[in-house]
Amino acid sequence: MKKRTWILVLLVLLGVITFLDRINISVAGESMMRDLHLSEKEWGWIMSIFTLSYGLMQLPMGALGDKRGHRSILSLIVLWWSAFTFFTGMAGGFVSLLVIRFLFGVGEAGASPCSTGVVSRWFPKEEVGKAQGFIWAASRMGGALTPFIVIPIVAVDWRWAFYIMGIVGCLWVVLWYLFYRNDPKQMRGITEEELSEIPQLDVSAVESSRQKSEDAIPWRRMFTSVQFWLLLSMYFFYAFASWFFFTWFPIFMSKGRGFDQSELTYAIAVPFLMSMVGNIFGGYLTDKLTARYGLKVGRKAQGVGALVVSAIFMFLAAFIPGKMEVFIFLSLCFGVIDLMLPSAWALCIDIGKKYAGAVSGAMNTAGNLGGFVCATLFGYLVSSTGDYNLPLYCISGMLVISAVLFMCIDPTKE
Repeated sequence: MKKRTWILVLLVLLGVITFLDRINISVAGESMMRDLHLSEKEWGWIMSIFTLSYGLMQLPMGALGDKRGHRSILSLIVLWWSAFTFFTGMAGGFVSLLVIRFLFGVGEAGASPCSTGVVSRWFPKEEVGKAQGFIWAASRMGGALTPFIVIPIVAVDWRWAFYIMGIVGCLWVVLWYLFYRNDPKQMRGITEEELSEIPQLDVSAVESSRQKSEDAIPWRRMFTSVQFWLLLSMYFFYAFASWFFFTWFPIFMSKGRGFDQSELTYAIAVPFLMSMVGNIFGGYLTDKLTARYGLKVGRKAQGVGALVVSAIFMFLAAFIPGKMEVFIFLSLCFGVIDLMLPSAWALCIDIGKKYAGAVSGAMNTAGNLGGFVCATLFGYLVSSTGDYNLPLYCISGMLVISAVLFMCIDPTKE
């Protein structure tokens, strides 16, 4: 088996762990709100404060991985967030939980941009879509597994859900640091054939940049690029939908549509499984379309189509009453919307090249700022109106805006 396949396996495991750590608080939400005496508004801030720190640290973490190497940086950030996953179980109230989740987000911010940086250095361009598809599918698998793992633990004590996952993250770090190498040429046992397939980036220059006084990342060129800002804006509006599923979705299904605890496990798991399928299929599809029709069609047609169709499903989930109906429409929505995700993250490699980690970090920053607005606004809308459907109409509109912006991006412009 090729060395980059094993690297992908480790990144897939990281994707699962990342979302287990992230979604477990949503699944344990009702128990935590009751135990810590938190209101809907306070819970909205708990959900969004992670999104804020996670978003703000994406760009610096992605740039740090590009400059210092992903072996050490990814190890350090996973250790950091695993520690604060553990500390979440020790929270005693609103303020302590707010601080812990903010610091947890600082660590998790590096996962996606650093993973993208690894893919850009180890995978040929005809494989980056598939690699991104598997990584994001793994994250959704983590979301699907969360209710099966967390709900039984929560029935005993919600705090242990965080203690256990903190330990699991530390174990992953050991495997990663022992196996991974920043420079493919330094990987023990790698064949000349595989080396010839890997993009020949100047890894040594990246490694030595820590000794240079100038910044290796072309910030001015990046921040004056129209394509860069279109990418960020597109992801900002898309993230309203994804972060609904990451934060308020379990509580929406419980309080908004009346799912009881026994129904909630599958009501949460199935949409995440649909999302997983969407990511895997989307990764293969964007590579196939790109190979056949070029970058513009391969990336844009898939992304725009998925965003428009998911907007329709989100609208129908809000408009049509009933438990089974909302379950079907939201499952379809999450599956279709994540069909575009491998295209979006492959775009970061298309236009970012060896700075893909920094570009993807910036894109994810914009997305998490959108998620911060969504998670906070959701709580205030529900508190002031008592209507759980109103935020879904807003999210549907945001997806339409995202589709229009995706259409304007040109992946051939570096």
